[in-house]
Amino acid sequence: MTLGERIKYLREKNGYAQKFVAEKIGVRNNTLSSYESDKRQPDYDTLQKIADFFEVSVDYLLGRTDDPSPKEDKKMNLFFYDGLEGYDDLTPEEQKAFREHMYEEAKQAIELVKKLKKK
Repeated sequence: MTLGERIKYLREKNGYAQKFVAEKIGVRNNTLSSYESDKRQPDYDTLQKIADFFEVSVDYLLGRTDDPSPKEDKKMNLFFYDGLEGYDDLTPEEQKAFREHMYEEAKQAIELVKKLKKK
């Protein structure tokens, strides 16, 4: 699917009119229409607004992944990596793999705490 097809799919899936979505993301109705028909591409800020509105990742909109799940950053906002020695030296792909691993570790820790609370 193209970017425009994904935007249109998400809009229709949620039962939204173009005018409603356009207002929510701060563009004119004909601008959203041109995005959906792939006649025009949104700038990065608008792309981010579209992703936030539909609660999907920019990567999903751009076709880099078929997983429309919410942005990873929203799931990971409880972790603070600033100042973590070596984190900034990782490539973006390595950072993503690290965050995914830490997310899974955190989920397991939560389950362990829940089990311990029951005892």
